[in-house]
Amino acid sequence: MGYAAHKDIDASHIPVIDLEPLRLGGDIRSVADAIHAANRDVGFLYVSNHGIPEDLIEEARAVGLAFFRQPLEDKLRVAVSPDHRGFLRPGAAKMDDDAKFDLKESFIWGHDFPPSSRERPLEGQNQWPETMPDLQQVLERYFAAAHQVAHMIMRACAVSLDLEEDAFLKTVSRPLSRASITYYPPQDEGLGEDVFGVAPHTDFGVMTVLCQDDAGGLQVQDYEGDWVPAHPVPGTLVVNVGDLLARWSNGRYRSTPHRVINSSGRERLSLVLAFDPDFDTVIDPQLVCAPGEEPREEAMSCGDYLIWRFGRAFDYRNAGQLG
Repeated sequence: MGYAAHKDIDASHIPVIDLEPLRLGGDIRSVADAIHAANRDVGFLYVSNHGIPEDLIEEARAVGLAFFRQPLEDKLRVAVSPDHRGFLRPGAAKMDDDAKFDLKESFIWGHDFPPSSRERPLEGQNQWPETMPDLQQVLERYFAAAHQVAHMIMRACAVSLDLEEDAFLKTVSRPLSRASITYYPPQDEGLGEDVFGVAPHTDFGVMTVLCQDDAGGLQVQDYEGDWVPAHPVPGTLVVNVGDLLARWSNGRYRSTPHRVINSSGRERLSLVLAFDPDFDTVIDPQLVCAPGEEPREEAMSCGDYLIWRFGRAFDYRNAGQLG
């Protein structure tokens, strides 16, 4: 018995890109070119000078840990809703039909859709625990700050593909973006090589912006099929291409498999933003096709794609079991 094997590498294997020029209105092209190369070759990158205050990150981690350290019965008072908001208990997520259930647990929130404006699945209302009044205000601030980072990077992606800066941001007033605080308990080596905090998978949506702590455990699959660590780098966020952006870029960007094994012997907490535009946004590879180039995938709406992927990954959507 033991942990799944991986190859150790230096943190420099994944590029670190400075976002300060984007934040301050500087040269977007040089940053865009660096992001393009990382998206094409690795599918993962670190970003520094991202603009999310360190004290906000620490507040979000503190309230997140306080939430997960509650008894299970208290967390289940905000059990995950059909619109994917609230507490997702351990064992409720499964990244592949043949995988075992993940060890992680999550609390999920996003853009708040009042009942009068809800039109489609996943356009839901957030659920906040009454016993933790600080959780809502801290996590809503973090969601807004992480969204700003995602928008900056999406503008750079558009420029890198020779599109208008707002090409990927034309319909983001009712985004399907989800944020989560994700908790990984210490993983016993005796559980075996096929058990994971999160099993190998690619992310469903457009782009993921991840703030990991110093426990480590995130691993990325390289072109040779080896698993390599995405070491924590102080002051940075981890950004990776999701399946929808790989599709939207007509395969120019790489959605890279990754997994988590928390072998640190202590709790691990991640702050995650899964950025996605509005439900009806058409993900059409034709947008980036050069003359004579054929799209690799058919166009489809962001919402329809996410509903299909959620149905495969989360057991509560199929078994009628919330929480």
